[in-house]
Amino acid sequence: MQRMVFQRIIIGIVTLWVVSILVFVGTSILPGDVAEIVLGQTATPESLAAYRAERGLDQPMYMQYASWLGGMFTGDLGTSKAGGASIASLIGGRFGNTMLLAGVVALISVPMSIVLGLLAAMYPGTWIDRILTFGTLSLISVPEFFIATFMVLIFAVNLNWLPAIAHMSPEDSFWQTIGGMAMPLITLIIVVAAQMIRMTRAGILNVMNSPYIEMAILKGVRRKRIILRHAFYNAIGPIVNVVALNLAYLVSGVVIVETIFAYPGLAKLMIDGVQTRDLPLVQACAMIFCGTYVILIIMADVAAILSNPRLRNPK
Repeated sequence: MQRMVFQRIIIGIVTLWVVSILVFVGTSILPGDVAEIVLGQTATPESLAAYRAERGLDQPMYMQYASWLGGMFTGDLGTSKAGGASIASLIGGRFGNTMLLAGVVALISVPMSIVLGLLAAMYPGTWIDRILTFGTLSLISVPEFFIATFMVLIFAVNLNWLPAIAHMSPEDSFWQTIGGMAMPLITLIIVVAAQMIRMTRAGILNVMNSPYIEMAILKGVRRKRIILRHAFYNAIGPIVNVVALNLAYLVSGVVIVETIFAYPGLAKLMIDGVQTRDLPLVQACAMIFCGTYVILIIMADVAAILSNPRLRNPK
C-alpha cells in the first residue's frame, strides 16, 4: 500500500512539472506585449526596451522558465509585470475569497449530494428516484453560465431578492457576507451537486449487483440496512473520486461563475491578468489551480486505496 501511495505522489509531482512547462509556454506565446500594454501605444522604442530589460522580458524563454520555476519552489511568486506589486500580495486575499466560496459550497453540497444519492439508491424506480434522476440529468446538461444567468434573471431582476453582483468587504457582518455570496453559492451548489448525486446513486447500485449483496437480500436483510452498512462502504472509492473532482472544479473551474457575478476571487484575478498580459500573475494562478487539482486527486486515490481491501492487501 505504501508503494502505491508513493507512486501516486511521484506521478503527481511529474504531472505538475509537465503542467508548469505547458503553462509557461502557453502564456508566453499569447499575443500582445505587456510593455506596450503598460506604457501605452505612444511609448518610444527606448522606453519599451528599458521596461523589458527591467522586468526580464528580454531574456531567452528557457532562462525565464528556470528563474520562474526556481521562484515557485522557494515560494517567491515574483512581481506583477503590469503593476509592479508583489504577486503574493495580489493573490493572498483573492485566494482566501475563492477558498471561502469553495468551502461553503463543499460544506453544503457534499453531504446533501451523498444523502440524496443514497435516497435514490434505496428506492430505485420510485417517484423519488425518477425525480432525482430527471433533475440531475437536466442540470448536468445545462452549462454553468446558463444557470448563473437564469439565477440573475429570477432572483436579482424579477424578484429582487439577491444582488446580481457579489460583494466582499471586511466591514460586512456574517449575514451580509452570505448575502453577497448567495448567487455564486447557489449556482455552484447546483452545478456540483447534480454530478455527485448521480454518481453516488450509480456507485451504490453498482455495488448492489455484487454476489454478497444478493445473498444478504435472499436472507431477508432490509435494503436500507444493506446500503448503509455494506454497499455504501464498498462504494466509497468511486464516490470519493467524484467528490474530489468536483471540489477541484470549485477551486479551478469557477472562472465563468466568478466573472459573471464579479466575485473577487482567484479566477477573476487570473482573467484580469490575461487582459493586461500579466504573465507571472497568470502563471502563478494557473499553478495554484493545477496544484490544488493534483493534490485533491491524490487524496482521492489514497482514500480509494484505503477503502478497498484488495488494494490495501494486494497479496
